[in-house]
Amino acid sequence: MTSRAGAVIQASDMAASMGVSRLHMRGNGQLLKCFRRILTPSQRRVGTSAEACQPLTVHQDAGKSFLTLQEESLERAERSVLISCPSKTSEKKILKFLSKYGTINNCFFYDSYGSYAVVEFASRDGISSLHGAASLPNIQHEASVPFKSRLLTLKSNGVDLSDGPTSLKLQPQTSLSVNELIQRLAKEESIDQQLHSLTSTLELTNENIALRFLVCSLLKDVAGAFFPECTIRLFGSSVNGFGKLGCDLDLFLDLDTVSGRSIKRPSGLAVEYQTKRVASERTVTQSVLSVVGEGLEQFAPGCVGVQKILNARCPLVRFSHQPSGFQCDLTANNRVAMKSSELLWLLSRLDERVRCLVFMVRCWARAHGLTSSIPGAWITNFSLSTLVVFFLQTRSPPILPTLEQLRELASPADKCVIEGNDCTMVSDLSKIQLKPNTEPMETLLQEFFEFYSTFAFNRMSINIRKGMHQHKPEAAPLHIQNPFEAGHNVSKNVNTTQLERLVALCRESAWLLAHGGGTIPPGTVGAAGAKAVPWGIAALLMPSVAEAAGVKGRKKKKREPASERIKNLLQSLNKPARK
Repeated sequence: MTSRAGAVIQASDMAASMGVSRLHMRGNGQLLKCFRRILTPSQRRVGTSAEACQPLTVHQDAGKSFLTLQEESLERAERSVLISCPSKTSEKKILKFLSKYGTINNCFFYDSYGSYAVVEFASRDGISSLHGAASLPNIQHEASVPFKSRLLTLKSNGVDLSDGPTSLKLQPQTSLSVNELIQRLAKEESIDQQLHSLTSTLELTNENIALRFLVCSLLKDVAGAFFPECTIRLFGSSVNGFGKLGCDLDLFLDLDTVSGRSIKRPSGLAVEYQTKRVASERTVTQSVLSVVGEGLEQFAPGCVGVQKILNARCPLVRFSHQPSGFQCDLTANNRVAMKSSELLWLLSRLDERVRCLVFMVRCWARAHGLTSSIPGAWITNFSLSTLVVFFLQTRSPPILPTLEQLRELASPADKCVIEGNDCTMVSDLSKIQLKPNTEPMETLLQEFFEFYSTFAFNRMSINIRKGMHQHKPEAAPLHIQNPFEAGHNVSKNVNTTQLERLVALCRESAWLLAHGGGTIPPGTVGAAGAKAVPWGIAALLMPSVAEAAGVKGRKKKKREPASERIKNLLQSLNKPARK
């Protein structure tokens, strides 16, 4: 007798309030032969080929360029779906069910307003099979717009998908709190070990990166309905090598991928399209983003809180992607930012000390309120990364090359000019040869703080193109030249107060490391479960550093009730005077 079992997958449609359409799917309930083995407790793969058996965490990216890795990640995302799963779901049973529709290369689970699975098929045929088995529900009103997106909901229907209360192994999508991080770092035995531990704790996991590219691909499905052949790309912390778990998702809509732009000799055929007379390219960008923003708000499943911020220096659409938990900023015509991300990625690959120092400085700045997710006068993570890069360029011998040196090593294929700005730099890492520098990270960190505690910010500008400081061309408190746009100060928003806070914290941190703060206290690394005494970089993250530096936090001290203040005043008056 052949048993029959079924389940319901609901495919989110492009309707307001995330309306859903149902996919009724049935199978014989047998475990397919291609479901071979469990690779890790939190990751499973189903496949029939040797290539399909490569773990998700192992990507053969050695020697590949930034753009090549981007394209490969986007291609994997195009073969993936995002599925909301019931609580107490069995991973084996989910994969058994889904594998009926195609070979599964990778799968992992995470939590964000519920449990989700990211499932990568070996080909797009798997997704077509899912959509091909769909039947739309009876629509109650004509305003609903059915859209078979790759955001799905799995519900049981005559088959048990559960396997105990803790059957799903969920991948972390957020980083530790500062207090938890301090305790973890305090248990390490050297500052170099602390820096490695901090980086590995905060950095994006391969699973989180895969989820970011999937969200990028899902958004492209919506934008592509308005602008066929367009591409949405990631830039910023998600791809530059310095992203931490929980960081925002920066994306830009790339319309230069539309075919036909590069045809030199007309064939006698031309595509007709409508373009209205506009005052500038900025106006076009605003119009495009307005259309895409409206589409995301009205039709994109999971996109909430859409804001069209079109009058900013760089127009953008800001929204939350609820299923992934990401805060997203979508821009257009922002290719220079993409090159800046490529530059940081390239520098991060040249020496492991670069990533560790950047992660430390960013974490230190956030712990003391020097950076913020809210726009304002605070220094940005990009500016902090540039400060680290510049410092490493000034070492003897230099740990990092200048942008001019990277430009000299570039091949003709690397030539890149964007809006009149020469953004050329070498893409082949093997061409970059530097003299060995063996300074320990502990020394570099202490001297980084010393370097900027005495830097002449009032007169000098930081320039990583040349690897040298220059006289400031403007009166801004902090002047950091954009690597590719010479006339643009990337830290123009920073005011005098915030710069003074940065310098004071650098001075106090350098003093702490120089006077015993970098020495592990006796008995610090004790028995398991014992609370360790913060030391080294753990001590640098403590609020006492800001207090010693005389730096006030942004949070106002909560005033006690008036009745308590009066009571304390009366008590002080009633105390007998000292003789």
